Amino acid sequence: MARILVTGASGLLGINFAQEIMTSHEIVALDRGKLVNAPFRVLKSDLLTPGAVDSALDSAQPDWVVNCAALADIDTCEDYPDLARRLNTELPAQFAKACKSRGIPLVHISTDAVFDGRAVAFYTEEADPNPLSVYARTKLEGEQAVLAENPDAIVARVNFYGWSLSGRRSLAEFFFNNLSGRKSMTGFTDVRFCPMLVNDTARMLVRMLEKGLRGLYHVVGPQAMSKYHFGVEIARKFGFKENEIAPKSINTSSLIAKRSNNLCLSINKLCTDLDEIPPDFSTGLDKLYAQFRQGYPQKIRSYQQVEGETGIQANR
Repeated sequence: MARILVTGASGLLGINFAQEIMTSHEIVALDRGKLVNAPFRVLKSDLLTPGAVDSALDSAQPDWVVNCAALADIDTCEDYPDLARRLNTELPAQFAKACKSRGIPLVHISTDAVFDGRAVAFYTEEADPNPLSVYARTKLEGEQAVLAENPDAIVARVNFYGWSLSGRRSLAEFFFNNLSGRKSMTGFTDVRFCPMLVNDTARMLVRMLEKGLRGLYHVVGPQAMSKYHFGVEIARKFGFKENEIAPKSINTSSLIAKRSNNLCLSINKLCTDLDEIPPDFSTGLDKLYAQFRQGYPQKIRSYQQVEGETGIQANR
């Protein structure tokens, strides 16, 4: 059993990683103060304060570190580019350097948004990124900084969905909330991505650590679909009316930051090096529905001290 320090523990990946992995490994969650009564150890820290990274590592004494901390709201990054750079570029570099000096394996979480979406085929890890937004640019710079400081680190480009503390942080929750409230909404027909249930993402990351992988990997689902199609699948699984979702082009949206149309990433490298294929979309969706039926969303939300968390743009 390894002790894993998870940063950004109140975020969508952080909280689900901790919940999913805590039965097989010891979790130490790093949080600014939102988590209470969690079934795992929680360290309170503001990672932007001087010395916070070293202090956290000294206190937790982890075997592995999974860095989920980020400014992930794409439009907020446009409004606060300096903060985005501190959280998405400079902080990961600090963790990479500190983990390297201590001999601690590190996973740094990046994004599929580093590509401009102009390619027709799936993007491989060798494809040249071309970020379109402050968020994407600072995340790409974070990737580069991490691997420059610590070539043995894992950088994982991801796209995931699931249940969050606030109930508003994932695309699945966007559709579920609107559909359950009988509210009409739109889904982008011209934005394609490879969604993975966040709990499956967590398990894949641990498998990568257990196998001793290093370098850049795409860690997404094996199937591509439009965001409109994703919403329709949510409606069908939960028994809602799929005609409440109107098809729409992202080119007619009012989103602030520019988004990529093609977010499809190849996982050939991941499947080859792990010798396994991530769960398909239908398996993940079945698990999401089962979690809902079992009260999983309420369980993780009971760990939250305060509400009002700012969520990511669901239709990003």
